[in-house]
Amino acid sequence: MKKQFTVGDHESLAQCLDRMKREGYLPVRRIEKPVFRETPSGPECIGRQCILEGKRMP
Repeated sequence: MKKQFTVGDHESLAQCLDRMKREGYLPVRRIEKPVFRETPSGPECIGRQCILEGKRMP
C-alpha cells in the first residue's frame, strides 16, 4: 500500500520524513513538480512542489 506525502510550505523535508515515519511509511520515491503562474506573456514557473511517496512498513 502506497501513500503520497506533500512537503508543506513551512515544512522541511526532514519534518515530512518524520511525519511519514510516525504514520508507518518508508520513503520510496521523491517527485518534484513545477508550479506555474499564468502571466500576460505566458506561463511562468514560480517554484516547485515536492511530493514523497511512501510504502507501508512491514
